[in-house]
Amino acid sequence: QMPGTARHDREMAIQAKRNLSKTTDPVERLRLQCLARGSAGIKGLGRVFRIMDDDNSRTLDFKEFVKGLNDYAMMIDKEEAQKIFQIFDKDGSGTIDFDEFLVTLRPPMSNARKEIIMQAFRKLDKTGDGIITIEDLRGVYNAKHHPKYQNGDWTEDQVFRAFLDNFDSPYDKDGKVTTEEFMNYYAGVSASIDTDVYFIVMMKNAWKL
Repeated sequence: QMPGTARHDREMAIQAKRNLSKTTDPVERLRLQCLARGSAGIKGLGRVFRIMDDDNSRTLDFKEFVKGLNDYAMMIDKEEAQKIFQIFDKDGSGTIDFDEFLVTLRPPMSNARKEIIMQAFRKLDKTGDGIITIEDLRGVYNAKHHPKYQNGDWTEDQVFRAFLDNFDSPYDKDGKVTTEEFMNYYAGVSASIDTDVYFIVMMKNAWKL
């Protein structure tokens, strides 16, 4: 685990649950329900949609959308789902683009925050191909300090894999972390941190930037 993440995650989940009772905006309610599951909540919903997108069109119709929300156990009635769907179906085509949907669902972040997240990503992405893999991590991250490596429970690769799994979604861990997944993860962390300054300091310390 990177420093501070678990704690922020808990704070954020508690905060999101608290705010849920206050907001009436349907998109905000969906966002908070995802955040109540921690940093990977929004990404998890993305994976559910991806699995349902049988024809790889990267779009969902209303029926698929509602099924995805139900599969992910989101507490949303049909009327509210309809409202959300209409907000995202800007051209009235009856389908929504789910990448756009996930980006909108992500808590908004300032450019300063996005930039520092990308700096961390670039540092980890040794090969520069836009995907972080175990190979990338070998050059950046020392597994030997990990307590589970030290007591012989895990190999170096298992330490790396567990590290990548933080950013990967809980349902379909493929050991590869894309820019999008990294951003989604940190949008979750970012939601629990009030000031840019504090967020940037946390990232710099965590990633030695």
